[in-house]
Amino acid sequence: QVQLVESGGGLVQAGGSLRLSCAASRTIFSIDAMGWYRQTPGKQRESVAGISSSGMTNYADSVKGRFTISRDNAKNTIYLQMNSLKPEDTAVYYCHSRVGYTHSWGQGTQVTVSS
Repeated sequence: QVQLVESGGGLVQAGGSLRLSCAASRTIFSIDAMGWYRQTPGKQRESVAGISSSGMTNYADSVKGRFTISRDNAKNTIYLQMNSLKPEDTAVYYCHSRVGYTHSWGQGTQVTVSS
């Protein structure tokens, strides 16, 4: 399994920005896919953005144009730049990785957007 450590969450006003980071315990060049999910109480965890080992990205419709996922192979870290944040973006954000059939999750970081 891959150990993943998120950072960068916090409290921000609507319209503001945050950048989440996820540091992996191994070289991310060899990880098939990584991404960000989020979850609010009583709801299922949902995919926010993903990035493959080749650099292809995908986004949930709700964040397209506002969020950007990126990777720094030298630092074994992926990022989620979140702009124009809305109160409905409030959630615990989790970093995810997949190597073959093995999935790993970070501990989560809270993002709270006030109106």
